[in-house]
Amino acid sequence: MHPINFNKLAAPTPSRREFLIGAAATAGVFVLGAYIPFPKRAFAQENSGMAKGIYDPNVFLKIGTDNTVTLLSKHFDMGQGAPTGLATLVAEELEADWSSMRIEFAPNNAKLYNNLAFGPVMGTGGSTSTTEAWEQMRQVGAAARMMFVTAAAKQWQVPAADITVRKGVLRHAASGKTATFGELADAAMRVPVPTDVPLKDPKAWTLIGTKLPRLDSLDKTTGKAVYALDIRRPGMLTAVIKHPELFGARVASFDPTETMKIVGVVDVVQIPTGVAVLAKDTWSAIRGRNMLKVTWETSQAETRSTTDIFDEYRALAGKPGVQALRRGDATAGLKHAVKTVEAEFTMPYLTHAPMEPLNATLELRSDGAEMWSGCQLKTLDEATLANILELKPEQIKIHTLYGGGSFGRRGSFSQPGNPVGDWIIELAEIVKTIKGRAPVHLLWTREDDIKGGFYRPMALHKVTAGIDAKGHIAGWQHATVSKSIIMGTAFEPMAVKDGVDATAVEGIADTPYAINALSVDWHNVKTPVPVLWMRSVGHSHTAFVMETILDDLAHLAKKDPLNFRLDLLAQQPRDAAVVKLAAEKSGWTYALPNGHGRGLAYHRSFNTRVAMVAEVSVKGKAITVDRIVAAVDCGIAVNPDVIEAQIQGAIGFTLSAVLRNQITLNKGVVEQNNFYDYEPTRMPEMPKVEVHIVKSAERPTGIGEPGVPPVAPSIGNAIFAATGKRLRHLPLTL
Repeated sequence: MHPINFNKLAAPTPSRREFLIGAAATAGVFVLGAYIPFPKRAFAQENSGMAKGIYDPNVFLKIGTDNTVTLLSKHFDMGQGAPTGLATLVAEELEADWSSMRIEFAPNNAKLYNNLAFGPVMGTGGSTSTTEAWEQMRQVGAAARMMFVTAAAKQWQVPAADITVRKGVLRHAASGKTATFGELADAAMRVPVPTDVPLKDPKAWTLIGTKLPRLDSLDKTTGKAVYALDIRRPGMLTAVIKHPELFGARVASFDPTETMKIVGVVDVVQIPTGVAVLAKDTWSAIRGRNMLKVTWETSQAETRSTTDIFDEYRALAGKPGVQALRRGDATAGLKHAVKTVEAEFTMPYLTHAPMEPLNATLELRSDGAEMWSGCQLKTLDEATLANILELKPEQIKIHTLYGGGSFGRRGSFSQPGNPVGDWIIELAEIVKTIKGRAPVHLLWTREDDIKGGFYRPMALHKVTAGIDAKGHIAGWQHATVSKSIIMGTAFEPMAVKDGVDATAVEGIADTPYAINALSVDWHNVKTPVPVLWMRSVGHSHTAFVMETILDDLAHLAKKDPLNFRLDLLAQQPRDAAVVKLAAEKSGWTYALPNGHGRGLAYHRSFNTRVAMVAEVSVKGKAITVDRIVAAVDCGIAVNPDVIEAQIQGAIGFTLSAVLRNQITLNKGVVEQNNFYDYEPTRMPEMPKVEVHIVKSAERPTGIGEPGVPPVAPSIGNAIFAATGKRLRHLPLTL
């Protein structure tokens, strides 16, 4: 298969008629501005490095006769609440009643629904949703409001300037005329999209910055929300795949005789990554797979154990790597250090383990293909399906559904031809092999997901750092070893420079701390074990190392860890303010009883600043995290409730990885299977969490991922404060 070409990913902009029929026509719903040809669409101005984006209400809004305003969200929801944030921006400028706002997921079309931060791609990730759509969604709402006002002014024969809009109702005070959005939609849809769209003064905001209820909460709590796992198509077959136990192994031969004896099993087919069993129901497919006999060719497989792999990493860390950063002369600085710390850190593979297992349904027809999926990177999935099924991208229709968690897992970019495929590739291969004779629902079981790869890379860091006679950092040498997430994927041109995968050294090479003599090397490793970004990507391990070493240096310098960090952030006032706020709210200066400890960690990621102070208690070898106080600066807080929830969720998500979870290999075979031995955080384990948001007038930044990095080091530093023992390996164990 040919590699994905980003210049060919997006389908062409549809004509007005095609758009009405395909993406937006709905019975009883007026599509605002549908009569305006697409070539005349208005575009947002570039801002803060973002690409230009369409702000035509036709593309993003549907106004119902019942006054509902439905946003066609270009961003996927996997629990993080991004579509609610986008709807807030639209409703603010549109002056819609929040109770009338609704969400649908936009159809796959990267030219219309481009992620302005990293397009031309339609995708959700990198904590970009709010920041990339910040101007665009407000301009969508403002343009729609102006179109309604223009239509009302013409209909009522009054000056547009005399018309007010509030909670979905237009009023002309002098004449007493009023109309709702639903009543005016037919007229407003004929108004040309304005080219000059003034936005509200922030002082006039009534929705942005308030704790609005999420638009998906009711459907999710009542069971109305539809996930990929809920999809049933006429004549649908369910498929499960027998994968090899060893990554990199291939099918040599298989015997389906016993499998075909299982009632409900319809077919057994080989695909590049394994053997698929198709049945009329899930249980029959699983039973059939259990009976399947497969012989594997393992000459290219990973057969080492975790300890063996770390031995390789350790050897590499002792050699010069690819230079990621040279700031000053770290070697010379260390020669003049009066005290030094030399440390090794190890972090295991981690699996995402979303609550909804990986699954999707694909239906192939003579004129194209249709997929139902919790789709995080639509454009890549579209290209993958088109490539394998030998169709044009515009022949692929993707229905995006709610995702039952992701943490990066549903944002897979595995390409056809890679040694290890992923579930969208496998689904397309199955449908192609059976020549599309039935819709296929592919399901990865929990065991498939935990044992199947695409892990957060395991990593080893080696650091030598020292302080001078004044207690300042004299030099810092940092080597890290991990497998590249980006190399060999469609994202390589934007994230790999001079042989360095930026995700492998982020949080070190771009640290906000004023470390004047800092060297960073990286070693890429080769293994068929597939890796993928996980919530906060490289920051998930680099923050642990950076903040632990900073605590070490503060201890060597006999300085308070808070003041030590503030000195290094003297030229970074926003960063320093977050650290100070977390310390203040945690009661940093108050002593704790014996056996208890308080630890501080700070990290900037995805342009968001997060500081955490953890309080732990230690009894024997038992570690309990009692309290975490977080301070956050993510720019303008569009919805403080969502921000607080994301920090709480990040702590819950990370806590199990800090205290117990890891993916380990025994002669190449993954030892973990399900939630009983890869156990998520339980409710009784959750510490008391306090979240304090810095009031800001700056552009919003990401919040889905930045809550993860400070969790591990704040806990580790608290354990050190309680016990005097420095833990440098995750998960943390005494």
